[in-house]
This record gives sequence, C-alpha cells and structure tokens, in this order.
Amino acid sequence: MRTDTLAVILAGGLARRMGGGDKPLRLLGGRPLLDHVVERVAPQVAAVILNANGDPARFAAYALPVVPDGVADFPGPLAGVLAALDWAARHRPDLPWVLSVPGDAPFLPRDLAVGLHRARDAAGVPLACARSAADGQTHPPVGLWPVALREDLRAGLVAGERKIDRWTARHGCAHADWPAEPVDPFFNANAPDDLAEAGRLLLRAGAAPA
Repeated sequence: MRTDTLAVILAGGLARRMGGGDKPLRLLGGRPLLDHVVERVAPQVAAVILNANGDPARFAAYALPVVPDGVADFPGPLAGVLAALDWAARHRPDLPWVLSVPGDAPFLPRDLAVGLHRARDAAGVPLACARSAADGQTHPPVGLWPVALREDLRAGLVAGERKIDRWTARHGCAHADWPAEPVDPFFNANAPDDLAEAGRLLLRAGAAPA
C-alpha cells in the first residue's frame, strides 16, 4: 500500500452513452460497478474519495467523502482531478499524491498505485499514467498527480484546457504498462453493450487479474 497517496474515483461524468444517470451505480454481476472499483483501489492507498456532482446522498452506502467539481459546466476529468488535489491539500496534507481512476473500470490492476509511482520515479518526472502494453494505448484518466501542481492545473482549466494528456505533457508524464490478458484492466463500461461485455468477462474463469 502507498501510504502517501489518496485515490479519487472519478464518478462525475454525464454518462450520455449509458443513457444518463450514474454509470458507477449500474450493476455488474449483481453489484454496482463502483463496488468493483473501490474493492480494487482501496487496498492500494491511504484513503479514497469520490468525485461526483449533484446530491452526494446517492453514494452514502460507501461512507466515502464525495467531492464535487470546483469548476463549473462539467469540464471533464481534469476538473475531478483538481477537486481531489484541492481536497487532499485541505483535508489530508500528509498525502502529496493523488491516484485518479474512472468509476466505470471494474478490472483495474491491483498494483496500479505502485506501478505508476515506479514509472514516475524511474523517469524522473512528476506525473504518470497507465498504458496498455499490447498496443501502446494510454489511459490518461488513470494517472498519478502531485498535489503540488494543483494551482497550475487550475490555471489550465480556467484557460480552457480539457485534454489530460496535453496538460500532463507540459510537465512530463511517465507511462506504466500492464498486459491486456486475461482481461484488459482498463476496460471501461461506457455503454450498455460494454456493461454486458463486462458481465461476460466476470463469468469467464480467471478473468479478474491478480
């Protein structure tokens, strides 16, 4: 476990492709997607928060802090990351790092935090994001962020920046690779068909990577 890292589960999206509502509360294997994400991420870090807008009571069962975007008009994942950085600075100044993950990715690696820190340390840069080893596809919302860069991120958002990888490239971002077998750990349930596929993966023997 990384005792210097806070995890934020990004659950503030509009879920247009899923027909609206809260994607992380859609059921997978009889349990909300969010259950799967929390189960995988919580053991890796010192604390977990949720980034979500609207009534926080709908997440009450998780007994986690629910932190809304601090930037208006749903500007995307970067706003959720900034909200987490601000929350860490205010409530957990002992945690200088934030690990961000989507709330609709039920197969996240169990060594995600360690792997991202290792990649960042090796490259000597302040940021890291996940990458699929097989095809080199990066997953910018699955990343490691220093709380020290929160004011720079705020300035970027206010100036209209919305692309994660464009902002991270300004500071230096390492990539940590994970295999896509037996299941892609960065699989996102963005639409009903994806949710059905995730259900099939759960039923496949040994689908969830250790």
